[in-house]
Amino acid sequence: MFSGRRGTLVLKSKWPYLILELELTIPISVRSSNFQERTNWTNEDTLNDNLGHGTFVAGVIAGQNSECLGFASDTEIYAFRVFTDAQVSYTSWFLDAFNYAIATNMDVLNLSIGGPDYLDLPFVEKVWEITASNIIMVSAIGNDGPLYGTLNNPADQSDVIGVGGIDYDDHIASFSSRGMSTWEIPHGYGRVKPDVVAYGRDIMGSKISTGCKSLSGTSVASPVVAGIVCLLVSVIPEARRKDLLNPASMKQALVEGAAKLSGPNMYEQGAGRVDLLESYEILKSYHPRASIFPSILDYNDCPYSWPFCRQPLYAGAMPVIFNTTILNGMGVIGYIESPPTWHPANEEGNLLSIHFKYTDVIWPWTGYLALHMQIKEEGAQFAGEIEGNVTVKVYSPSAPGESGHRRSTCSLQVKLKVVPTPPRAKRILWDQFHSIKYPPGYIPRDSLDVRNDILDWHGDHLHTNFHIMFNMLRDAGYYIETLGSPLTCFDAQQYGTLLMVDLEDEYFPEEIEKLRNDVINTGLGLVVFAEWYNVDTMVKMRFFDDNTRSWWTPVTGGANIPALNNLLASFGIAFGDKILNGDFSIDGEQSRYASGTNIARFPAGGFLHSFPLLDSSESGATQNLLLTGSSKEDPAVLGLLEIGEGRVGVYGDSNCLDSSHMVTNCYWLLKKMLDFSSSNIKDPVLFSKFSKRYSPVITDENQLPSRRTDVNFSTYSSVIGKELICESDSRYEVWGTKGYNLHVRGRNRRLPGYHGIDLGRGLNFTVEKTRPARWRSAWKGSELSSSRSKYLGVFNRDEIDMPFLVATRWIVPAGVAASGVLVLLSIWRIRQRRRRRRRGSGSNRLA
Repeated sequence: MFSGRRGTLVLKSKWPYLILELELTIPISVRSSNFQERTNWTNEDTLNDNLGHGTFVAGVIAGQNSECLGFASDTEIYAFRVFTDAQVSYTSWFLDAFNYAIATNMDVLNLSIGGPDYLDLPFVEKVWEITASNIIMVSAIGNDGPLYGTLNNPADQSDVIGVGGIDYDDHIASFSSRGMSTWEIPHGYGRVKPDVVAYGRDIMGSKISTGCKSLSGTSVASPVVAGIVCLLVSVIPEARRKDLLNPASMKQALVEGAAKLSGPNMYEQGAGRVDLLESYEILKSYHPRASIFPSILDYNDCPYSWPFCRQPLYAGAMPVIFNTTILNGMGVIGYIESPPTWHPANEEGNLLSIHFKYTDVIWPWTGYLALHMQIKEEGAQFAGEIEGNVTVKVYSPSAPGESGHRRSTCSLQVKLKVVPTPPRAKRILWDQFHSIKYPPGYIPRDSLDVRNDILDWHGDHLHTNFHIMFNMLRDAGYYIETLGSPLTCFDAQQYGTLLMVDLEDEYFPEEIEKLRNDVINTGLGLVVFAEWYNVDTMVKMRFFDDNTRSWWTPVTGGANIPALNNLLASFGIAFGDKILNGDFSIDGEQSRYASGTNIARFPAGGFLHSFPLLDSSESGATQNLLLTGSSKEDPAVLGLLEIGEGRVGVYGDSNCLDSSHMVTNCYWLLKKMLDFSSSNIKDPVLFSKFSKRYSPVITDENQLPSRRTDVNFSTYSSVIGKELICESDSRYEVWGTKGYNLHVRGRNRRLPGYHGIDLGRGLNFTVEKTRPARWRSAWKGSELSSSRSKYLGVFNRDEIDMPFLVATRWIVPAGVAASGVLVLLSIWRIRQRRRRRRRGSGSNRLA
């Protein structure tokens, strides 16, 4: 369901001020002495809310109807109208409303809105300014569950309290978006979000006219937390509020007081269900300090510590990255006083090497600390547990009346499981480096049958939209590692198979040459799952963006087939430009081929499988009408090949591995392909004599897919115009070099802790300071983001279930949660896309 909301509520008085972004008139049940002001920031001359989403949220926070009483009914409310009746909003309207909230010294701002575009810098930076002004922002995490990697902005920002939804049985609501954050991919790892969860299903709140109604959605869970925040603010003496309460200290009270739920993992529930009384006890004796969230990583705590608890550490693996948030309640700006330190609890802890990446400047209120963990080679046969803690010292400028800096030592408790290094055949390497997602570019969806979600924005990571596949591979006994650097940055002798799924980027010439050698001479297995690529279809998918006044067109297809063909040319394999759809079965296993491509070249001696699938590309649609019966050759989609010492498997569709838009899974096929590529186990059906090629499949070069010449691909690529370099997500011995067996900028190194290696900081950890994520060069902007305007969407689980097409976007109403909250901006931001969602799904709506 998509529709917008228009308006903002602000609360003020001896209670905290509450700002609510609403699209509706305030109902009688909320219209009382606590309602202070309504302002209109749109281009329409009205203050009315005609949908009811914002009104409902306001009632959850501060309603005075005894049938649906708000959490903090004495809170003063200020309503900002920022959506039109057509559910259109622009970034500039929000910026104006936010500026007014800052100027009028509000306490809490609730935003039941969101969208995937965390590169809309004007909006993102204004949120930083809001929180830097000591306004506590609460925001709904989104209604795109149960899909992973679907966090919405601004709830995914570390300075914002991001709220997910649960039902009354303490189960994560199916609609609640799941983490992790995807800003950091491919070189890093996402942060834990949501921060907390609250009741968001069947919550009672105010109707537009009179009375009460029930709604569901994270838009409803957010005001529940906002109401709790209002109550917590009210218990602090007014004279001390500004000294003690800020976005960091409030988040500390909420996450440390939350009740961890027994079933969900950290990327579903955050710290757990919000607990008013526990958070009150924390605030009652609170002294400004810094802390780390999450404060513990425990491999024994499953499923909460998923995915870490699903796969132990072992020597020789790619670094395992755990990304935490530093909360600094001492001041809006803080600094790392000295590098983080690893303190092992026992002798075995010296087998662990940690490289730290962190922001030395913490602003506003928050920063990050990422642990890149590796087991040293002398631990190759070790089996057991490693315990210890990581400490980092933080300081902030003194407060008025204080003589010296405020200082605090943060601690992260670590409990890890370690096993002996698995055999090569059981180790799989996942290529994350060559994946490109939205934002910043118009990266289209993989399944063209999905009309309501035109963007590929879920991260394409093992632990986001491929998390079910990850669990399946672990259940099958495989160990899966992630490569966030070029293909030159891994040692092929350590892995049975390189797994490449749904990749959009180009390849360095050195990568192509190394992979050829790895497969043919080193015996590396290679498994590729491709996607559609058809230039005519891409051109047809373009549309005019009313925000930027420009045409938006996909920068590639579902996968970058021309680049993959370059990579596979050494093996005599190439994909075509068909867009194939249909159902087929292999050995009784049913499969759906959804917008996949065809195999256009394949060498003799391999095994090739073809099926009667329909081609929905522009040229293919015509051929489907002209060719019938025996005159039409079934397209090949699955190929298996032995070449030199290695083995290669290719398949033209990845939707059967991707949980985002999966119809039927093909995990069974993946497992058979991995058994072949890693261990040379040949399934009798896949390797039957009927599928063996005794002559090659040949396609002229000019009939293979070609690159687009009208797109500046270097804007989005990690390869084009970039330097080949191994980052800290690869093995330590190649950090800062071009990789294995290549000319390097510096000598290859071994993990700290070996003789002859002295990093000057001890032998078990290294550090790398970076500028705050907010100021990184990665903020290069988005072709699809406007610095002046944007569309927002609101989500409502139980209201309007019809889309409104406005200025090339679908905007949807969001659900509201029951419980009083200080500030509510009831609108989900929608960036650049037309969308229509059924109840229980959706990416950009009112939360």
